[in-house]
Amino acid sequence: MVEQSAVNRLVVGSNPTWGVIINLFKMEEKFDKLKIGNKFFNSRLMLGTGKYRTMDEGINSIKDSNCEIVTVAIRRLPNNLNDDKNNFLNILNWKKLWLLPNTAGCQTAEDAIRIAFLGHELACQIGQEDNFFVKLEVISDPKYLLPDPIGTLKAAEFLVKKGFTVLPYINADPILALHLEDLGCATVMPLGSPIGSGQGLNNLANIKIIIENSNIPVIIDAGIGAPSQANLAMELGADGVLLNTAVAQSKNPRKMAYAMDLAVKSGRIAFLSGQMKKKSYANPSSPIVQISKNNRI
Repeated sequence: MVEQSAVNRLVVGSNPTWGVIINLFKMEEKFDKLKIGNKFFNSRLMLGTGKYRTMDEGINSIKDSNCEIVTVAIRRLPNNLNDDKNNFLNILNWKKLWLLPNTAGCQTAEDAIRIAFLGHELACQIGQEDNFFVKLEVISDPKYLLPDPIGTLKAAEFLVKKGFTVLPYINADPILALHLEDLGCATVMPLGSPIGSGQGLNNLANIKIIIENSNIPVIIDAGIGAPSQANLAMELGADGVLLNTAVAQSKNPRKMAYAMDLAVKSGRIAFLSGQMKKKSYANPSSPIVQISKNNRI
């Protein structure tokens, strides 16, 4: 069978029978696990570690969120964790959490590749020698912090070939998402709106297209500001949500982290349940039932 190109798959669409089978499988798995690469996770919420007012606030928020994947900007860490006794990585329980190193701050593909290798070294220091995960960020735009699609493609191709489990952060570009899938990325991570903005899902139409055509997990990353927005992302069929500022900069991060956990779970279950179709007319929940020719209730 000849593999369809990214563009052809988007235009022609996936095989409808295949899609039905996948959806039926998901319906049967009420509390299905998220698979990224060769790892399985119970939680579909991922949290960052920046912007918290205190370290205790951050650590407790991560615990209250019930998340299992925590992302850390490698450029902000020392090469040897023993040199930083006050860092998150030395305090969190890495037997229950999985480190997702990210290449935040990298402006070129070459820089991101170098940081990705440093991320694996730090994962080894916390006992996760088999952790080759990397959240790939290549951002050359210092004002709007929008990801560089060309640099991301270049770095992703190299890292995939080197055995990394690549989770690329991208604009909500359906064609780019398919190209990254074809390269062998483990997920695609389209932004909902500019990072740290809290604007929610401003790229709704494109996000729907990405979810519809993707055969790998779609993680909504950046722009989520409220639990309702995280819930909407999951109701649309996203496989997970990654956020940081919405929790860290809230008035009560611990409660907000818990609220985000509930929102993601609720949205996922709603998606699996299959929502009713919208109608353009009223449809009473207690319709009139005819019991005889002359009497009706």
